[in-house]
This record gives sequence, structure tokens and C-alpha cells, in this order.
Amino acid sequence: MSTKKTSGGFPLIVSALAIAICIAIGWFLYLTVLGAPGNFDAEGHPKPGNLMGIMYKGGFIVPFLLGFFLTVLTFAVERFITIQKASGKGSTDKFVSKIKQLVAAHDLDGALAECDKQQGSLANVVHEGIEKYKFVENDPKMDKEAKVAAIQKAIEEATALELPMLSKNMVVISTLASIGTLTGLIGTVVGMIRAFSALAAAGTPDTAALSTGISEALVNTLVGILTSACAIIFYNVFSNRVDQLTYAMDEAGFSIIQEFQSSGK
Repeated sequence: MSTKKTSGGFPLIVSALAIAICIAIGWFLYLTVLGAPGNFDAEGHPKPGNLMGIMYKGGFIVPFLLGFFLTVLTFAVERFITIQKASGKGSTDKFVSKIKQLVAAHDLDGALAECDKQQGSLANVVHEGIEKYKFVENDPKMDKEAKVAAIQKAIEEATALELPMLSKNMVVISTLASIGTLTGLIGTVVGMIRAFSALAAAGTPDTAALSTGISEALVNTLVGILTSACAIIFYNVFSNRVDQLTYAMDEAGFSIIQEFQSSGK
């Protein structure tokens, strides 16, 4: 009996390449869009109210933060597509309910057909459990306890194949949720040091220049917090969906084992 496995998610090398490309795009946007001459006056200062010019003056940390933000969006799209594929073509709740009804009616072929129709990780796990059910059901060499153990093992093995794909690349999103704000704070501190150093070198207090320098430095904190906030939201949403799929696998597997135990075979 061959075990099915849902494919999906960026491989490791593709994930690393995607991060590098996002950072490269961040630098491109920083140099060409934020650093466009139209954002600055003749003296090289951002035009009043020009946010892109102010962001450009935020310093070399800004393109990295833009890259991190694009990385969060990229992996959020990747996780959404992969988890949707793992969920299958229909409602997971309706699928589990249908499987429980078919197994209770001992319509195993109908349950297998329902799995083929649904597809996805949940359907694969249920499919393996039902196939093992049919395989051991009339095996005279195995006692009932051994049959139950065989069905349970098949379900556990199928689940073990599917779960890594569901949680794959989640670490990238969770990591960016942590380092986004920290990187933004680093950029802000560096910007504040530059602002006060320039003010000290001028020799006379210039509140306008100091205010401009501080606003430019705080851009890093803004982008960093935005990146972290998006990463946290996406991580929690996808984690919750993975938990729902895992629970559905456990519920369906328990129903199959329970039905076999009560069948008297």
C-alpha cells in the first residue's frame, strides 16, 4: 500500500532564494522609487510632506526592512496556497462528517471515493486509514488488537508525512515577526546618532534640522513595526488553520478506529 503525500511549499533552496530576491527588490525600491530625484528639493532634502523622500533619508536599514516586509507577504501567499491545497476541494467539516457517516454505515468504498473527491492532506490521511481498515478487516492471522494497532499506525504514518508540509516555512514568518521590530529599532538608533552628531558638528542648535533627523530615523521603527505586525497576524492565522486540519485528521482517524473496534471483527 503506497502512502500518498500532498506536495507543496517552497523547498529550502527556493525559500533562501526568495528571501534574497525580496531583499534585492527592497534595495531596488529604495534606490529608484524612494530615492527618485523628484522626492527632494535642490539641496537634497525631502520635499515637505514627501513620505518617500523621508523614508529614503532613513538610511541603509530601510531597504532591508522593505525586503523583510516583502518576504512576509511572499511567504504569506505561499502558506495560503499550500494550506488551501492541503485542506482539499471542499469544506473540511463537511468532509469529516461525511466520512464518519460512511464508515459508520461500513461503506468503505464510498469513503475512499469521497477521499479521492476531496483530495488534500486530510483526505490522504483518511484514505490511508480506510485502506488499512479494508486490508486487515478479514485477515485471519491477526487478532483484533493487532488490527487496531495496524490501522492506528497507518493513520499516524500518513499524518506524520503531511504535518511537516503544513508547518513548512512558518519559521520564516515567525522569525521576521521577531526581527522586524528589532531591525527597525537598530535603524532608528543609528539615525538618531547621525542626527545628533550632525547637530553637534554644526556648533549651534538647529531645532528644525534635529526634528527632520528624528523623523527620518523613526521611519525605520515604522516599517519595522508594520513588518512585525503583519508577520504576527499571518503566523497566528496559519497556525490556527494548521491546528484545525490536525484536529480534523485526529477526529477522522479516531472515528475509523472506533468503528473498527465496535464492528466485532
